[in-house]
Amino acid sequence: MKIKAVVFDYGGVICYAPSPENHAEVERLCGLSARTLRELNLKFRGEWDRGMYLGADFYKYILSVEGIFPDDETLLKIAQTDMDGWKRLNPDTIQLMRDIRGSGLSLGILSNMPHDFLAWARQNIPVFGEADTAVFSCDFNLIKPEAAIYQKLKDGLGCEYGEIVFFDDMPDNIAQARDLGIQGFVWEGPETARKILKKSGAEKLL
Repeated sequence: MKIKAVVFDYGGVICYAPSPENHAEVERLCGLSARTLRELNLKFRGEWDRGMYLGADFYKYILSVEGIFPDDETLLKIAQTDMDGWKRLNPDTIQLMRDIRGSGLSLGILSNMPHDFLAWARQNIPVFGEADTAVFSCDFNLIKPEAAIYQKLKDGLGCEYGEIVFFDDMPDNIAQARDLGIQGFVWEGPETARKILKKSGAEKLL
């Protein structure tokens, strides 16, 4: 089936993953080991992305699970440090996204993202406003890999699942996309994505 739209996740795709230094600072502020903080995020972070919390409230909750009760100023600093880690954009991905639009294909974004980060992103990342469709988890109280959020994407793009190519760095999200019929690929970088798209029939991409 001919592709009509190309869709990108944000974290680890449009932007780089947080640096080790950023992770270490969040751990220091929280007073937790990397392993414990990772386990808490795996268990609870989806609710921040779903829009159920702002960042400081999210950290207040997960730290309380460990018997840690920082003051409000520290909670705000933890949340801000966390979000700052996701602000380093990959210029080659941005260029690929713009080339996709220039080739005549529709451009989409599908990302798990909390309200407070999304407010910053909409003001500071121009490509968010250039996408034909952008579906963010907090706007719909849905998160990947829930099937309903892919339906929101499909409806916004106005095409069939099989006409969509989707890049995400999380294998579970790609597995769900493929189950629905989307041409999903685990992200390996913009150059690999460009090669995949050329093979999929996006001949106009340089």
